[in-house]
Amino acid sequence: MRTLLLWCPDWPVLAAEIVDGVPATGPVAVLHANRVVACSERARAEGVRRGLRKREAQGRCPQLTVVEYDPGREARAFEPVVAAVEELVAGVEVVRPGACAVAARGPSRYLGGEEAAAERIVEHVALTCAVESQVGIADGVFAAGLAARSGRVVPPGGTPGFLADLPVEALGRPALADLLRRLGVRTLGDFAALPAGDVLARFGFDGALAHRLAAGRDHRPLAVRQPPADLAVTADHDEPLDRVDAAAFAARALAEQLHDRLAAHGLACTRLGIEAVTAHGQELHRVWRHDGLLTAAAIADRVRWQLDGWLSGSTGRAGARAARPTAGIIRLRLVPDGVIAQAGLQPGLWGEAGEERERAYRALSRVQGILGPEAVVTAVLGGGRSPADQVRLVPWGDERLPARPGGAAARPGEPPWPGRLPPPAPAVVLPDPLAATVHDAAGEPVVVSARLQLSAAPARLAVGTARPVEIVGWAGPWPVDERWWAPAEARRRARFQVCLADGAALLLAVEAGQWLVEAIYD
Repeated sequence: MRTLLLWCPDWPVLAAEIVDGVPATGPVAVLHANRVVACSERARAEGVRRGLRKREAQGRCPQLTVVEYDPGREARAFEPVVAAVEELVAGVEVVRPGACAVAARGPSRYLGGEEAAAERIVEHVALTCAVESQVGIADGVFAAGLAARSGRVVPPGGTPGFLADLPVEALGRPALADLLRRLGVRTLGDFAALPAGDVLARFGFDGALAHRLAAGRDHRPLAVRQPPADLAVTADHDEPLDRVDAAAFAARALAEQLHDRLAAHGLACTRLGIEAVTAHGQELHRVWRHDGLLTAAAIADRVRWQLDGWLSGSTGRAGARAARPTAGIIRLRLVPDGVIAQAGLQPGLWGEAGEERERAYRALSRVQGILGPEAVVTAVLGGGRSPADQVRLVPWGDERLPARPGGAAARPGEPPWPGRLPPPAPAVVLPDPLAATVHDAAGEPVVVSARLQLSAAPARLAVGTARPVEIVGWAGPWPVDERWWAPAEARRRARFQVCLADGAALLLAVEAGQWLVEAIYD
């Protein structure tokens, strides 16, 4: 399908200027997890690039203004741009904040050709919202997105040739691109020339999807079908919703209801339609697109962002407002415009849907209501050197973000933590380490020197006042010298893995001459 995609360069920076007043003409960088995800043109001139850590970016540009990444702010600021595009064409789909797509056939026939449609849309967005944008037209959303970065209209049938000379980094998969380069595959054309079966066997499903994109085929390999009419969910409100917090609360419950209804049919949402009706009869509609499966939390986020954009009436640079409701919202409807079979997903602890899952959710929420939010927590695995550092306990229902980057949430190509323990991970991490003593075969205490030299091989371990147990195997030491630049927080220790004669396996640490039991292996 011929696709027209409008792309706003450096949108996270522009959104910070529109919403928070941060001047985008200066050196500005948007950071997420302490890394640069977007920067202004002035910052790039000073050497700032995506992926740099905050300290390195500030070292290259001391005058750098740092802004925290906020997807809600970006979506809220992008709403006037989408509304401006929708004034000229119908059926606009938001790919992500800063990019929206539409079928090119309608606007090209109405506005006198594809190039004329692209120029008209760019001019209209600039006049209405004072936002610089570029349009790309090609066969498929992926190719149109790459064409938009150079403002190019790829002729029909020319998408494979357009993609052939682009580097493999254009796929947006750093780990795959690095592997392909090491194998001698440097362009999308080289990658597309590989046999599809061999690509699937070597790189898996994601590699096969990337192979389809490189060949210029549709970006969505799974056939999307129209859902039954009863999958849409609707909520009517006696009191009009005119505050963003109240609307977001209602949207979350409705999003969970939609997700559960889809899961009961073995489906997952890929394209979400959000409809709202105000007390004055005004009807609002927006479609959000997503490359993948929308979870309940992802659905709730998009509904919250959209309602925030409508109710707050965010303005563009020229003061143009989005379609702000004339009254409070009395009806909210979520329509799954695109669904796919929920195949290959990891089943939940209590099942995907049904009575057991609902009972578990209600029970945990009930406990939180009685004892407080912190009474029910779930573990989130992140980065760190020790097992205790890698786990963060998050209250049930809150956003599951790791305390440190890395670990299970590591980005492709992100290096591991130095000094991290090798696998396997321990089964039990003690909240308070237990004091222990380690002796050698002669009964003398084992000590570790500043150069990590053991006075003798460990032979017996005594935990607290318990009887000593023979050590049948051990590995280490793994040294850790943390926060040496802050004397009050500095910590220097060495860790060991030991196996005991009674079958137990423990993680030991020695710090300031004291042996401690930190964790237990299963």
